[in-house]
This record gives sequence, C-alpha cells and structure tokens, in this order.
Amino acid sequence: MLREFLHFRSLLCGRWDRIRDRDLCATWNANIMILLLLLLLLLLLLLILLRLLLPLLLLLLLLLLLLLLPLPLPLPLQLPLPLPLPLLLLLLLLLLLLLLLLLLLLLLLLLLLLLLLLLLLLLLLLQLPLLLLLLLLLLLLLLLLLLLLLLLLLLLLLLLLLLLLLLLLIIIIIIILLQLY
Repeated sequence: MLREFLHFRSLLCGRWDRIRDRDLCATWNANIMILLLLLLLLLLLLLILLRLLLPLLLLLLLLLLLLLLPLPLPLPLQLPLPLPLPLLLLLLLLLLLLLLLLLLLLLLLLLLLLLLLLLLLLLLLLQLPLLLLLLLLLLLLLLLLLLLLLLLLLLLLLLLLLLLLLLLLIIIIIIILLQLY
C-alpha cells in the first residue's frame, strides 16, 4: 500500500502496469474525489465566515477613525468640546480588544479546518469502507457546523457588547454636556 501511495501516477490510475489491484485504484480515485469535494466545501464555509466578519471589522475600523480623526460632522452631532482623554482611551482600548477577539476567532476557525483536513487524510489512508467513511465525514461536517454556530453566537454577543458600550458612551457624553451647560 505504501508503494502505491508513493507512486502518485499509480494512485491516479495513470498507468495500469504499476498497480496490481484495480479495485484499490478505484477506491483511491473515489477517496481523492471525496477529499477534493470536502476541500471545496471547507473553503466555501470559510468564505461565508469571512463575509460575515468583514462588515463588523469595517464598522470597528470606522469607529476608530471617527474617534481618532477630527472629521467634520453635521451640526446635530457636533460637540463643543472633545471627549475626555481617559474616556477616549478606554473606548479605543475596548475597540482594539474586540478586533483582537475577532482575529482570534478567525485563527481558531482556521486551525479547526486544518485539523479536520488532517483527520480526513488519516481516514482516507486507513482505507475504510466507503459507507463508513461517508458517515464519519457527515459527523465531522455536523461538528463543524455546530462550531460555526457557536462562533456566530459569540459574534452576536460581541456586537451586543459593542452596542452597549456605544450607548454608555452616548450617555456619558450627554451627562458631560449637561454639566457644561
């Protein structure tokens, strides 16, 4: 089996004289096709997650720019005085922490995908029956979907936390303005 695995052309049935068992060659072809399909599915899931994370990252970067740069705002949004420095630093620190959490979540998902691929390769090398292999792959995909749902719930919690922080910031600004007047 190791000899056939090392000869890549034999595994792809490029030459029949290098392999004795044609059933083994057909099994390898089916396993390689399943692995390619799963790779495409994992890439699709990763792109969906990136599509969900990208607007949140852009929103956080926009908030950072609004806080750091003196952009001209409409008259109802203009403040007579800048925000206090401790409050500004606290808000910037919280936004940076949210960004770091999102990046850590993305790295965690990438590591999970790599571990899943390694496990799939191990299953393919063990030459399990096709039905058992498909059942194991379905279980792995269900686990991956559950992990994605947990990540999405965590992102929703982060969004709620960000909204609460913005609300707290608005309340503090209103209190400061009322004290000034």
